[in-house]
Amino acid sequence: MDSEAPANAVSIKSAKKEPPPEKPEQIRIRYLVLLSFWAIIIFLGLPIWWKTTAIYRASLPLDEMMDWAEGRACRPVFPLRISIEADSLQDHEAQHLLRTTQHALDDLNDFSAHHLRLQLSPPANSSSNVNGLSPGSPQEEVALTIRLLKGTTFQSDLQKYSPILDIFYTPSQIPSSSSSSSPLGTFIANTLRQLFAEEQAMIAYLLSTSSAPPERSPKALAPNVAESLAKWTTRSTKYSRTYHLTFSLFTPTATPSSWDIEAALEEHMKPLLESFSSISNFTIDTQVQLYATPGVSGNVLKREDLSGFINAAEWPLSPSIGGAPTINFIIYVGDMEVEGGGKSWLIPQWGGVVIQSNVADLRPAMLIFSNQLMSLLGAPESGSLPLRLMTLVRVRSAGLLLKASGTMGSLARLSLALPSISIPHSVADGVYTTLLHLRKACDGLGGKEGLEHARIAEEAAEKAFFEKSMVGQVYFPDEHKVAVYLPLLGPVGVPLVMGVLKEVKAWRKRRRG
Repeated sequence: MDSEAPANAVSIKSAKKEPPPEKPEQIRIRYLVLLSFWAIIIFLGLPIWWKTTAIYRASLPLDEMMDWAEGRACRPVFPLRISIEADSLQDHEAQHLLRTTQHALDDLNDFSAHHLRLQLSPPANSSSNVNGLSPGSPQEEVALTIRLLKGTTFQSDLQKYSPILDIFYTPSQIPSSSSSSSPLGTFIANTLRQLFAEEQAMIAYLLSTSSAPPERSPKALAPNVAESLAKWTTRSTKYSRTYHLTFSLFTPTATPSSWDIEAALEEHMKPLLESFSSISNFTIDTQVQLYATPGVSGNVLKREDLSGFINAAEWPLSPSIGGAPTINFIIYVGDMEVEGGGKSWLIPQWGGVVIQSNVADLRPAMLIFSNQLMSLLGAPESGSLPLRLMTLVRVRSAGLLLKASGTMGSLARLSLALPSISIPHSVADGVYTTLLHLRKACDGLGGKEGLEHARIAEEAAEKAFFEKSMVGQVYFPDEHKVAVYLPLLGPVGVPLVMGVLKEVKAWRKRRRG
């Protein structure tokens, strides 16, 4: 069969039917629709997104914060005023003794941050100045008063309950006006150096562990002194304006069920706490717990077992009350003793424990608790009570000032290292509050007002650094943001971008046609 088509057959060619050409009005409407979507996104959506997701960063004085952290803004200096009462000497003799003693002190002192400045006390019947020497402004308290008294021997006597040092001398020891030194002046200088040696070592240790410039750092301390001061910092509790003291009696049996603690506290503890009134306040509560079993057993306690003696799971020990740190003092009724002797020990930053078989006489326990309290609060171990308290003020002032300064530096470095972290108004307010009180603390360093300003600065610095809204974003990296935005922007952005590409392609086609 012939498959060829007839000659008169009509050839039909299939062709794709083209859509009718768009009217210019339709193209314009489509352009306007697409443009309106993009206009809404650019002029409305993006500003709203930027406003609602922008990270607020309050302005911080970073340079000033780093100056404090690196020790350039403040040089901690403790000029201690020592007043000399020399009523038994002639005016020119007292002046010459003052000069020779000051020279001897300057020769012995190798730490410029802790300097003893001598002055003559005005006569009892006169309020005028002696030899033009300033008796000190009202803000600058006298750390110690030296009374020169005639005697038969050459000796010193430090009053236990007042900042007074009695120096006894013989008339032959009064320096002549032509001498450049004197045994009496050297003796006074050496005595003063010994009295304030522990305080000087404490301040030197604090400065050596801070970021002070090398030229202001003290000389290296002896290894045994540095080790002792390291234990001191570990043992001392954090400074607070208020402490809560809890005195507890624990007994393994039903007796004794009571103790005369109120009278013991009134006689032995209250006078000590009153002397701390300008430094800290104290609240007290007491308790008795029967059938109390310690955390360790045996009549001889090894030193490594002392930390487990407190049965925290069963003994009702008071936690910190009202934000004030709690210091616990415990009397346990029993016949135990510590290996090597002794029936009491101190728990760093927590309290103290005394073991005694009879609670009829609480005086020995109260005396031990008094010494333990002084150690826990960071007071030096030597010197009279007034001198120890004044040293505590100066040391605590220096410690708080250095800690607040270090926190300012940490906050400045954190804000520079994490530019995406938010810095709310509260942080900026805390920083400016800290810097204000740091300046005041530096100006009044060594006094009670300086201590109060340093405490406020340290609290404000800690609050600013640990701001909740700021710390939470430290752990929110940019990868999390991408994971959140992609599921939202993908379904919206792809159609809009494809629409733009399609319109560009159609425009080019029309242009070529």
